[in-house]
Amino acid sequence: MKQFLELIGFLALAQGVLGLVHEFTDWHVGLVQRLGFLDGYGVYVCIALIALAFALFAAAESRGPG
Repeated sequence: MKQFLELIGFLALAQGVLGLVHEFTDWHVGLVQRLGFLDGYGVYVCIALIALAFALFAAAESRGPG
């Protein structure tokens, strides 16, 4: 379970960072900008994904091995 939480946290962190890169540099990377219902909320969603990633990392760290 710990590895699963770390994997999901890494994916959330990567998508959040890539979404912010897209918002501020106009590179076409990440999945956040491809979801039409998130138009106008890209920065907020990316920040929420990064916060979610840190919460998942903390939850994974609090779990014991196995």
